Amino acid sequence: MEAENISNIDLNAPLKVGLVGTGFAAKKRAEALVADERSQLVFVVGHTQDKAQTFCETYGATLLDSWQNLVKKPDLDLIFIASTNRDRATIARGALEAGKHVVAEYPPALKPSDAASLINLAKTQSLLFHVEHIELLGGLHQAIRQNLAKIGTVFYARYITISPKRPAPRRWNYHHQLYGFPLSAALSRIHRFTDLFGSVNQVSCQSKFWDIPEANFYYSACLCAAQLRFDCGLIADITYGKGEHFWQAQRTFELHGEQGSLIFIGEKGTLVQGETLIPIEVGSRRGLFAHDTTLVLDHLLTGKALYVEPQASYYALKVADGARHSAEIGRTVVINGEDKNLL
Repeated sequence: MEAENISNIDLNAPLKVGLVGTGFAAKKRAEALVADERSQLVFVVGHTQDKAQTFCETYGATLLDSWQNLVKKPDLDLIFIASTNRDRATIARGALEAGKHVVAEYPPALKPSDAASLINLAKTQSLLFHVEHIELLGGLHQAIRQNLAKIGTVFYARYITISPKRPAPRRWNYHHQLYGFPLSAALSRIHRFTDLFGSVNQVSCQSKFWDIPEANFYYSACLCAAQLRFDCGLIADITYGKGEHFWQAQRTFELHGEQGSLIFIGEKGTLVQGETLIPIEVGSRRGLFAHDTTLVLDHLLTGKALYVEPQASYYALKVADGARHSAEIGRTVVINGEDKNLL
């Protein structure tokens, strides 16, 4: 989006910002907005009244009782949405229809059709709709990018994230409806691959949930195992698990090419070429929400291009929804040949 296409921005005053949510991501957003003199956090909406009031006192904002009232505020320029996954698309639509620029955490919606609709609405309104994917800014992704050419054509990759949690919390991210299908909710697992390797031809997936009988829609653990076949020929396995039935944390990213392998275990990276093992420096994951927030302000105030387009998030969500459908029907799902930059 070019600077001249950005509407309703007063370049001589701080951007007035509203925020939906008071969780971890919202806290990081608030910290970044308060620290930047180009923005002013004005209004906040939260799910729990006491927690939201404390949040507002901490960051000097005014508490509102609903996101519907937030989007109606005529003097707001920009709204950050860090709500539950289920509600994000509805809030984003309300904000865009009210003429506000929008920044949403991923996923932008639980249904690809809803994400596409939001992207098109923002375009017709000449408004920003930015879906953060801070993992693309992080040390792991940048280290992969910097070293990928050294291993030649990549033919196989594996990405495993296991997060034990005992006991599992009764929170929205352990709830079928509020969180959504895990590979859609944790969209960066797929987006890392589509950002590096492009379009997916087909996906197969299996999933397992340990539902809590006495608590509707809550589960104590989940596991998703998907295999993606890319148009470039890459085969990628993605494993995502969390909750009570896992006993050791794991975060591993492997890429195997015709001239070597890249192995990342936690924060440690290695380039493997025969008997040669070369350590790879992996930058910190800290400060990524602040970095993303700064880039959004740069974009709105100067027209500087952002690091990711919402169409890329939509495409990753489309692949994730294909994984959901595959797990549901027990068969491989073909992803149509639509280019990832088109809706």
